[in-house]
Amino acid sequence: MNKNYVNAENQWKSEKNNSKVRNYNFDTVSGLKVDELYYPEKNNDKYLDKLGFPGQYPFTRGVHANLYRGKLWTMRQFAGFGSPKETNRRFKFLLDQGQTGLSVAYDMPTLMGYDADHPISVGEVGKCGVSISSLKDMETLFEGINLGNISVSQTINGPAIILFAYYIAAAENQGIDISSLRGTLQNDILKEYIAQKEWIYPPKESMRIITDMIQYCAKNIPQYNTISVSGYHIREAGSTAAQELAFTLADGFCYVEHAIEAGLDVDQFAPRLSFFFNSHLDFFEEIAKFRAARRIWANLMKEKYGAKNPRSWKLRFHTQTAGFSLTAQQPENNIARTGFQAMAAVLGGTQSLHTNSMDETLALPSEKAAEIALRTQQLIAYETGVTNVVDPLGGSWFIEKLTDEMEKKVLDYFDKIEDLGGVIPAIELGFFQREIAEASMEYQKKVENNQRIIVGINDFVKENEKIDIPILEINPETEMNQVDKLKRLKLERNNDYVEICLDKVRATAQNGKNLLPPIIEAAKAHATLGEVVDVLKVEFGEWQEKAII
Repeated sequence: MNKNYVNAENQWKSEKNNSKVRNYNFDTVSGLKVDELYYPEKNNDKYLDKLGFPGQYPFTRGVHANLYRGKLWTMRQFAGFGSPKETNRRFKFLLDQGQTGLSVAYDMPTLMGYDADHPISVGEVGKCGVSISSLKDMETLFEGINLGNISVSQTINGPAIILFAYYIAAAENQGIDISSLRGTLQNDILKEYIAQKEWIYPPKESMRIITDMIQYCAKNIPQYNTISVSGYHIREAGSTAAQELAFTLADGFCYVEHAIEAGLDVDQFAPRLSFFFNSHLDFFEEIAKFRAARRIWANLMKEKYGAKNPRSWKLRFHTQTAGFSLTAQQPENNIARTGFQAMAAVLGGTQSLHTNSMDETLALPSEKAAEIALRTQQLIAYETGVTNVVDPLGGSWFIEKLTDEMEKKVLDYFDKIEDLGGVIPAIELGFFQREIAEASMEYQKKVENNQRIIVGINDFVKENEKIDIPILEINPETEMNQVDKLKRLKLERNNDYVEICLDKVRATAQNGKNLLPPIIEAAKAHATLGEVVDVLKVEFGEWQEKAII
């Protein structure tokens, strides 16, 4: 009898028995009994080393002992458009439909650190997300929504520290103890340099800002995920699944290294790092990617970075279905595409999920399309039976081989990145950008040669197709109203106090102390997003990407 195996099995059974269980019938539709988990009865160390039991190192089979039998993933639809008031209404609609978390999409001026009244913002305010220029806007965005009771995810990077300060100030103004706040800030600037291209400051200074936020949250907001290390945009830029995983995990380890260099104990902050992955249409490859991600993270956090807390070894992740895969042609087909991708994420063990709407290649989601996307998740959760078993595909020869091959490709990429001096030197040399561009070109060649079929694009095409679905249109008055509100704010606030607060931000940028406290103070004084960004631009400078040929 293998003692290690027996101990691991008994530990899993104990954790499973002590875990909360949903009040739900987990039998098949025909009434066949289904076990929580299926695993080999042989006592072998190979199973423990590579797979293990759910909730146990190396977490290949999941980070929780009973996964969705205990708690379903958070259904978190990405939403944001027009004014804060309009988006607030959409949030409330989604919550009424059964959504269990909020996810904020910001417009392009906000993402780039510009106020609504800046000349460069003209024509873009509220178009691809919600316009936020001040604490007043943030308070309107969450009016009537208790921030102490709802998990909030925010997709913001370059100016993330300022939007986060607005969120903290809004919560405090609701009378909430910020230590109870739950949610995730994307705050992954490295992937901006690699793929999405929405940065403000140079890499070194950006890493200082992020490290300040990690330190602040570790001390003051312990339930908040300070960074959502994002592979989603790397995949959307054209990478392969293996590149998405390798580059994302490399970014994650880079944040770990910077936080350790800043004097933080790894177990003080690592449990609050989370990840954000894409779920594409190669169904089994995506599932293998998620399983490999957990194993690689666990192994390196334990062996390389010396984390002792098992929570530091657990890779928790949010998933969004692949926007890149959606087509403007035959847009109703996108409902099915999204369903397959969402199912892969669930079978891969995601903790949180956003399903894209069928109309997102044409415009921001309409209310009806967003509702269908949410219903897609609910159908998977309650009608398919895939939530009844933990890691139901674990042990499949195909899945395990794919998982091993994915892990090997990722580790090979780690060696290449290390040879270049690490993530930031590799960014500066254009390594990631070049790899993604080449992968994207190879995929496009296969589509053009019909080696990859995209329904409605290069086969099964409808001639003279007329798109007949309702499209969300942003009222042009939104921009004018946002600009007018900002003008009134600047007239009504105490401008002398705003300048004092901005001077404190400037001094802190110079003296190396933590930036969040003075930025929160500036937020409460109603300093605008652009004003704080401009102060930091003077101190930190801006960054231009080197041309890649």
